[in-house]
Amino acid sequence: MPVRIRLKRIGTKNVPAYRIVVADGRSPRDGRFIENIGTYNPTKATDNFQVNLERAKHWISKGAQPSDTVRSFIKKAEKAAKAAPVAA
Repeated sequence: MPVRIRLKRIGTKNVPAYRIVVADGRSPRDGRFIENIGTYNPTKATDNFQVNLERAKHWISKGAQPSDTVRSFIKKAEKAAKAAPVAA
């Protein structure tokens, strides 16, 4: 079972919005998924995605393959997490 981390479209006509999901690679784009780990709203200018890094890293360690777009979101989120000061 090839597991993929990819986008699932949930928006309406002409108003796209996406969920970042972990799904079986054989299931359809908007079909069954295993876990929801984030969101992406391309209509927003800034801060348009949110990813649960802990769950994404967990699934990648289990062998899940992220799509190119999701891989770039994970990279950006990791970079932002490193730049943000840790509250003590």
